Amino acid sequence: MRGDAEETDAVFSYVSPAQRVPKDHPLRIVREITDAALQRLTRDFEGLYSKVGRPSVPPERLLRALLLQYFYGVRSERLLMEQLDYNLLFRWFVGLGMDDRVWDATTFTKNRERLLSGDLAQRFLEEIVAEARSRGLTSDEHFSVDGTMVQAWAGQKSFKKKDGPPEGGSGGGRERDFRGQKRSNDTHQSTTDPQARLYRTHSAESKLSYLGHVVIENRNGLVVGCMATQATGRAEREAAEALMGNVPRGRRATLAADKAYDARSFIAAMRAQGVTPHVTQNAYPGRPSAIDKRTTRHAGYGISQVWRKAIEHPFGWLKAAAGIRQVKMKGLALVGWVFTLGMVAYDLVRMRRLLCPA
Repeated sequence: MRGDAEETDAVFSYVSPAQRVPKDHPLRIVREITDAALQRLTRDFEGLYSKVGRPSVPPERLLRALLLQYFYGVRSERLLMEQLDYNLLFRWFVGLGMDDRVWDATTFTKNRERLLSGDLAQRFLEEIVAEARSRGLTSDEHFSVDGTMVQAWAGQKSFKKKDGPPEGGSGGGRERDFRGQKRSNDTHQSTTDPQARLYRTHSAESKLSYLGHVVIENRNGLVVGCMATQATGRAEREAAEALMGNVPRGRRATLAADKAYDARSFIAAMRAQGVTPHVTQNAYPGRPSAIDKRTTRHAGYGISQVWRKAIEHPFGWLKAAAGIRQVKMKGLALVGWVFTLGMVAYDLVRMRRLLCPA
């Protein structure tokens, strides 16, 4: 018998969004971990809001919504609000009921900016790492560190001289030809994002960028510390020193890194912190390596050199899956917040795979 295709609007619905989500859906374990971490952030949230006035977007719902933006690579917060309006999975994860009204994109953005002042992204990461540690997923002995270039939300034509007459070119500078001109961070600055710096990686063109730095533990490759800095030649080593000073670890720890970290000052700083630097040797005629046989003769050094390559996984996931190859924020504070929350999202995805491998 042919079914009736006539559409009728139901007046009432007795099925909640939670009942629509399959019991084995990957986001269920992610929601469980996220809720446990957010519960411990209640006191931090209380310090950011006034006791009087109109209720704002709940910070727990706001952070869960931003995590969805990373999980599914949603390009903008306006598209995120559109998804929340009709996507039952998104509504359930954020904590919205079937009849709850979705926030305006501008209202959502303004409420998100409130969290920047409290550095909630770093606190969120710390609680996620604590949750992973309580489940036996992290190591407190062996770590790896590296940095990656994050392209700034600024174009090359915004990179102009800090002082002096404007650079030539027809059409008010829109058709400038930079060939043959010497342009450096000492003499030039972006008018779009003044904190961005011209930076290049191996065999790539220079771009206005920031640097994102990450420390992972080598057992399961979970991010245990991260930060963003301006793109300078010494930023990777300086960030690694700062991160290892805050990463919870045992009395004896090792830190694997690539050739860029083979500098005597960095090696000395790590040993002063009680960390054994398992850094790849960068030796060539006229430049001896700061790592000698006291370190390389141990079997653990070779193991660290193999496991340190896993640090490319969070970088690759953030740029390919989460869509943060070019950050859509301006200023170091905002870029760091976005980068850190992206690492929170990566840890949640990684923990879900470790806890529910099927």
